[in-house]
Amino acid sequence: MSRATTASPSAPPTVTIKQHPAHAVPRRRFLPLGPRTSMAVFASILMSLLGSSSAPTPLYAIYQQHWGFSPITITVVFGVYAVAVLSALLFFGKLSDHVGRRPVVVTALVVQVVAMAVFMGASDVGALMTARVLQGLSVGAAVGALGAGMLDIHPRRGGFLNSFAPMLGTASGAIVSGLIVQYLPAPTRLVYAILLVVFALQALAVLAMPETVSRKPGARASMIPEFKLPRSARAGVAIAVMFAVWSMSGLYGALGPSITRALTHSTSVVWGGLPLFVLAVSAALTTVTLRSAGARSVMLLSIGTLILGAAVTVLAIGSGDGGTGSVIGFFVGTAIAGIGFGSGFQGGIRLVIPQVEAHERAGVLSLLYVVCYVGLGLPAIIAGVLVVHGGGLIVTSREYSITLIVLALVALAGLLRNGRRNKNRLEAQVSEA
Repeated sequence: MSRATTASPSAPPTVTIKQHPAHAVPRRRFLPLGPRTSMAVFASILMSLLGSSSAPTPLYAIYQQHWGFSPITITVVFGVYAVAVLSALLFFGKLSDHVGRRPVVVTALVVQVVAMAVFMGASDVGALMTARVLQGLSVGAAVGALGAGMLDIHPRRGGFLNSFAPMLGTASGAIVSGLIVQYLPAPTRLVYAILLVVFALQALAVLAMPETVSRKPGARASMIPEFKLPRSARAGVAIAVMFAVWSMSGLYGALGPSITRALTHSTSVVWGGLPLFVLAVSAALTTVTLRSAGARSVMLLSIGTLILGAAVTVLAIGSGDGGTGSVIGFFVGTAIAGIGFGSGFQGGIRLVIPQVEAHERAGVLSLLYVVCYVGLGLPAIIAGVLVVHGGGLIVTSREYSITLIVLALVALAGLLRNGRRNKNRLEAQVSEA
């Protein structure tokens, strides 16, 4: 039996999810956690995983001071994490469709606990990279299973939480880490110790949850990478926009701390985590505000605010001399870009997920995250190289922002072309009738 709702550009958006008979939620009443609690646990794990991925951002300046590495090393560490996430998404993204959500999520949390332990004991760049690889593998393996699990429990609420939880997690990870590092003892260890305990408790909670899908054969075959997204113009537009908005987050994740230090002339690690926090909070608020807006309208808003945010950022950075005006302008541009981030990520999920079967959810969500993390990691690595061997931080930041504007314009052209195609198809159907 299928559970379905409809969506149109003019009506409030809903998510059409076809429920596969073999993937109905099993009734296991003897387990203590009900559907709502299970969804809350899944959402909290998604938040903490994304939070842990941004937690090291304010610490990079401390690592650089202690270990004496160049700015390019920061972006390499950032990029290594993205590559690890991509690898896990490609190899393990569909696994939970076959073995169940719980085993994949619990295993990912165990790996995340190990990563936190490595972070706590890190004494050089090699250990830092090892921790980031473990962290990336855990996040990549888990995000598709978590997202699909929430959709299994409740398609509409699950679709919203898939967009909202990552933003809130990214925001909280960056700023909470910065505050802990700035004001509490053991700055390079305490934040990881807290996260280690959180992940261990979440793993226990998952063990107390009912499984949301039935096992089916083909687990080994599912680990062969396969790029399978719905063949439609809507999916193409979603990919273009999601790539662009996550590239924007890469700017603030990789270069944001250095930009704020240059503009504020401050060495505070709280300033280092603030750009990513502002971006993610703005994105999270946008996700909540637009949860009932039409998918096409959301995508148009995303492209417009991404262009405006990048333009304001370029103007604010200016020559890099800083000052109150530049700092305010930079964070205003960041907040505007956050609107584009939140609406673009949410709109992309809405455009694609309604076109897939229930037993394809984890695989398709994982491939969407592949697009996101390519956008997050590749431009950031290139930017790191240019900071050292090109025009420096300010010039690179300006070029990065201009590139984002170009990407957004390409996505806009695709979205408008898709709208004209749909209009022509509707007119042809009316004339035939």
